[in-house]
Amino acid sequence: MHYCPYCGANVLENEDYCINCGKQLPQDRHERMKTKQPFNKYWYIPIAVVALILFVSGSYYIFLQNQSAEATDLYQNAETYALNGDYSKATSSLEESLNHRSDFQQAKNALAFTQKAVKINEDLDKASNLQKKGEYRDASALINEAEDSIANYDGEAVTKLIDKLTAKRNHIKLAHLKNKLNQDPGIDKLKVLLWEADAIPSDEADDIKSSIRGQIVDYVFSNASNQLNNHQFSDALLMVEDGLKYAPDSKKLLSLQTTIKKEKTAFETARKQRIEQAISSAEKEKKLNENDAVELISVSTEENKQGNLSVTGKVKSVATVPIHSILIEYSLSSDEETILTNDVYIYPDTLYPDATGEFEFTHYNMEQQKPNDIHINVDRIKWYTDQS
Repeated sequence: MHYCPYCGANVLENEDYCINCGKQLPQDRHERMKTKQPFNKYWYIPIAVVALILFVSGSYYIFLQNQSAEATDLYQNAETYALNGDYSKATSSLEESLNHRSDFQQAKNALAFTQKAVKINEDLDKASNLQKKGEYRDASALINEAEDSIANYDGEAVTKLIDKLTAKRNHIKLAHLKNKLNQDPGIDKLKVLLWEADAIPSDEADDIKSSIRGQIVDYVFSNASNQLNNHQFSDALLMVEDGLKYAPDSKKLLSLQTTIKKEKTAFETARKQRIEQAISSAEKEKKLNENDAVELISVSTEENKQGNLSVTGKVKSVATVPIHSILIEYSLSSDEETILTNDVYIYPDTLYPDATGEFEFTHYNMEQQKPNDIHINVDRIKWYTDQS
């Protein structure tokens, strides 16, 4: 097989003319064999097609890269808007980002969040209106639903929004708590409200907790002291122990608890050893009065924040040995007429030489009496020593 030197077509070895162009072929066989096939002009078509495809593909790739870059810039802008709490602008920026790149999954996820965030901002306004109307439970429920709606999202913007929801929830709880306290709740309700206040992380809630604890301590101390004076030691201890659940660091209750235990032991021992005692109760009181082991420093009455009458005082030990279970017996009078008498123990339970102690008692249901018209008189002070 040979090639035509003029058109490059294939010719048989024994033919004299080219069947393609019709020209006479060289007679020399070696000359025919030396003839090279020329370039076929029809190859230009596929080459041009390939070049066009490469050009279009490259241009489309560059276009996609530009679209992706613009989509990324818009996504980053949306992140900034969301961090600043402008969820409407963030939503618009994310929608534009998806117009440039519809398969941008991060932008889709972020758009779903910002759309929810826009609605949550509306819910926050609704919750504020419900709070103003006193519909605290509905307002809290709205906040809880809003938080649940973004539970599956994460990120700094999500954290900021959750913090905003948490702050609003605490604000609603605090407003609800104040409303309950204004209803003049009883001791059992106060205990419940203390736990509610404890669950609200704020300085104002801490102040409310301190106030509630003070009211609980005063109530428990007064009632437990009454039970102690009536020798109801077990009931007094139970009441004090219950009060310590709500005010575990109360010095008044801790001291009263110690006093009750010692008084219970002393009472039971005195009952068992009554025959062996050489001195009667009257003789003991006389001896103690003669010793003057306790000096009254001050005593006064005042009206506390709850409108109840509070008796406070201070004593000093002038004894040479430790004394304990110091009992103050006092009376309240108005216009030289005795209103009531009462006993109260000082705290701490034990006083060492030259040490001072305090006593305090709150009287309830005395609204008709004005503190300025009430006079207090300490009638008797009793105590025990280790030798008693």
